[in-house]
Amino acid sequence: MNDSNSLRRIDLNLLVALEALVSERSVTRAANRLGVGQSAMSSTLARLRKLLRDPVLVRSGRGLVATPMAESLLEPVHAILVDIERVLVGRSEFDPRTDARAFTLLMTNYHLTYSFLRPLLVRLEAEAPLVRLHIEPPADDVVDRVRRHEVDVLITPGESFPDLRHMPHQTLFTDRYVVAVDRDHPEIGDEITYEQFCTLPYLATWSGRNRSHLEVQLDLLGVPRNVEITTEFGIAPFLLRGTRLITVLQERLARDLADQTHIKLLELPVEHLHVLTETLVWSERTDRDPAHRWLRQQLMDLAAEITTGP
Repeated sequence: MNDSNSLRRIDLNLLVALEALVSERSVTRAANRLGVGQSAMSSTLARLRKLLRDPVLVRSGRGLVATPMAESLLEPVHAILVDIERVLVGRSEFDPRTDARAFTLLMTNYHLTYSFLRPLLVRLEAEAPLVRLHIEPPADDVVDRVRRHEVDVLITPGESFPDLRHMPHQTLFTDRYVVAVDRDHPEIGDEITYEQFCTLPYLATWSGRNRSHLEVQLDLLGVPRNVEITTEFGIAPFLLRGTRLITVLQERLARDLADQTHIKLLELPVEHLHVLTETLVWSERTDRDPAHRWLRQQLMDLAAEITTGP
């Protein structure tokens, strides 16, 4: 009888709020994530504290941290919410023309937002008007966030995350590297020599908080570079115009931006450089969900068009 009474006190919305509060470690961000007012989220936090007899979030410096008890509840609460969602909506079909759904995509490669997702947005506007996308930048815990179902899909270079072999995933497409320089570069014509590549001012790239897979490969191959600037991968092509800088870009991004950034593309004078494999990753809990399967199919279809297109 006591257990039954305890269950009646638990509002499912409290579990949703608990997951958001512990994940975001901020009342404001949790409120924004769930689309409610900050005062309403503060009231919900008070209800959670009373229900759990635990502060849930406590002040630490200028921010908030989850209590050990709240932290320990995060994963099981995630599992409960996913299971409930699967029971309630997982058995029905997903109709993109009439069904509303929000998806969170984690992109660890900036240029995909420009060169890959734009066609998806066009398609969604025409074929799935009620589907919404939330696109997030890279973070150190990307794989854990997929496992915890905090994001719906992760798109990442497979080479950067070898542990992905233990998760559901599929290759979207491969891409190769090319050298990019200003079209009016004073020392480079239609090709670049190995000596020029090693000695000219070089713009090195990072992907999120990590060195790009490209730079790691060049180091392993013992290729020297005269590094003068280091920047995020997607910014690199915009910094070349009017300079002697050279950099290495993914070919699809470089071709998309060549006219806009006034760059020309050259064959990379380095052998044994591996291609980049853009990989789609998701959690086992969402593997059979009709809406998730639909989204993954849209991404795979776009990837196929890129591969077979001009």
